[in-house]
Amino acid sequence: MKRSTLSHSFSNIVLMFTESALTLLLRLDPELRKAAYPLAKQGTVVALRLYLPHAEIFATFSTKGVLLDAQLPVGRSEPDVVINAYSIQVINAITTHDSETTEKLQMRGESVQVQLVKQFIMQLGVASLIQGLVKKFKGGKGKSKPTEAETEEKKENYKLRIKEQQTQINTLTMKNRELETTTKELQSKQKTLIIVTIAALIIMIIAITALLIS
Repeated sequence: MKRSTLSHSFSNIVLMFTESALTLLLRLDPELRKAAYPLAKQGTVVALRLYLPHAEIFATFSTKGVLLDAQLPVGRSEPDVVINAYSIQVINAITTHDSETTEKLQMRGESVQVQLVKQFIMQLGVASLIQGLVKKFKGGKGKSKPTEAETEEKKENYKLRIKEQQTQINTLTMKNRELETTTKELQSKQKTLIIVTIAALIIMIIAITALLIS
C-alpha cells in the first residue's frame, strides 16, 4: 500500500514537471503555440497509453496550456485521440522532429484531430526550448510580428473580457435601478408619514381648543 502511494506521488510529480515544461515551451515557441491553437480551441483530449513502463496519461489542450492528468477530465467519457506506443517511440518522436518517426505512433481518432496532434508532436521538443531561449535572451532588433494564431487568440481573449465587462455593467445598472426604485418608495412613504402626522396634530389642536372653549 505504501509503495503504491509513493508510486502515485512520484507520477504526480513527473506530470507536474512535464506540464510546467510544456507551458514554458508554449511561451517561448510561437510555432508550437500555432500548432496547439486549433487543439486548444476544440478542447481536444489526448490519451497517451505507454508501454515499458506501462502508464496512461491524459492531455487536455486549453487556452491555459496543456493540462496533464492520470484520469479523464470531468465531463468527458472518452478522449478525442488515443496514442498507443512504447515510451522510447514517444521520446524519439519528440526529440527527432521526424515525420516518419511520428507516423509510426499508433493513433486512433477523428482524422483531422489526429493530424493536428501529429503536427504538435513534430513541433514539440528540446530543440524548440533551446531555440526559444536563445531568441529570448539574444534580444534581437525588436519584437517579431505576431502569428495569425496569436492574433486570433488575442482577439478571442479581448472578446471574452469585453463580454465579462458588459455583464458586470448590466448587473450594476440593474442594481442601481433597484436602489433608485427603493429610494423613491422610501421618499414617498416619508412624505405620506409627514402629511399624516401634520394632519393628526392639527386635529388634536382643534380638539383641545374645542374642549377649552366649551
